Amino acid sequence: MATIWQQAISHAQQLRRHLHSQPELGWQEVQTAELIRKQLDLLGILWESCAELGTLARLNPHGDSKPHIALRADMDALPITEKTQHSWVSQNTGCMHACGHDGHTATLLATAAWLKSVEDKLPGPVTLLFQPAEEGGHGAKKMIDDGALQGIDEIYGWHNWPAMSFGKLICPDDIVMCGNGTFSITLTGKGGHASQPELCRDPVLAASAVTMALQQIISRHLSPQQAAVVNVSSIEAPSAATVIPDKAVLGGSIRVPDQKTRDLINRLITEISQQTAASYGVDCEVNIYPRYEATINHAHQASNLRAQWQADHGLAGMDTDSLVPIMASEDFSYYLNKIPGAFALIGADDGPDHQSVCHSPLYDFNDQLIPLVTRLYTRLVGAPLPE
Repeated sequence: MATIWQQAISHAQQLRRHLHSQPELGWQEVQTAELIRKQLDLLGILWESCAELGTLARLNPHGDSKPHIALRADMDALPITEKTQHSWVSQNTGCMHACGHDGHTATLLATAAWLKSVEDKLPGPVTLLFQPAEEGGHGAKKMIDDGALQGIDEIYGWHNWPAMSFGKLICPDDIVMCGNGTFSITLTGKGGHASQPELCRDPVLAASAVTMALQQIISRHLSPQQAAVVNVSSIEAPSAATVIPDKAVLGGSIRVPDQKTRDLINRLITEISQQTAASYGVDCEVNIYPRYEATINHAHQASNLRAQWQADHGLAGMDTDSLVPIMASEDFSYYLNKIPGAFALIGADDGPDHQSVCHSPLYDFNDQLIPLVTRLYTRLVGAPLPE
């Protein structure tokens, strides 16, 4: 039994590095899906496609005990050029597994291998969800729309987190990650010669003022105890040193814990941008793009997940220092809006090699998390562990 476990973990770690070297963006995970399905075929696990590139793998499908538990992994990469020096560095220029979805997928494949070896001892049916397009592509929603949760009673997921110490877990009874959204602000003025600003209506100056004015949303319109972020992350106004352009475009994102805060922030972004732009004599168009809602755990399932983690790691395995909700967002929220479940953050930081934050070009998943989370998933479905 232990040999099967060791082989499953070792193989998953090799697969993780292969996946890292061959990243694919959301809704482009063709090779990733093929690899997953090939591995499931080799294990003799029944699977079906879902939302085209997603995969549902079934273990003990005819078990009649409840609950029917689903375990989820995301698959997609990010449009980032990798700067690590690892031998498994991305081979796809401008595309990188900078959030650890390669590790999440490999961990679920390790879980698949182990659960298949003890399938006759599973107390109930288990479904493994390999999901595409988490990074803004609403992959979870497409999976649900295509029937991924049909017959499922509970769902569990996790995310590696380099900002936390290795092996520490956060899984609160309520909100664990915030909702998000993006916005664009187009400022249109009148371009001209930089020596004659009085004849122009400068959108660059207005863009600078709008950027500064938006900072008052968090500092003056929300309570200091309220968790929220408004971030202007880009200003585009292509021009030349002696030319005032006609247009400037701001781009940014928000992080919010609930719909009430989202509505307030979106309204203020529009009002402040338009009124500030007007004071500089330029036109303003604001577009708001909602993305994901907050990821809110169900208390019973969150308590269960913590208990299963503590069975291996004790109270020392719980993170008591980090503040929640984490301001990042997750489309796992779609699942938790439909059925009971829980989502955990698990620390990856065991030294310099695993301290770069998610979405950094220097990030790399910590392979030592694979056996820890495979044990967690095994416990969650009530399967036996290796002796």
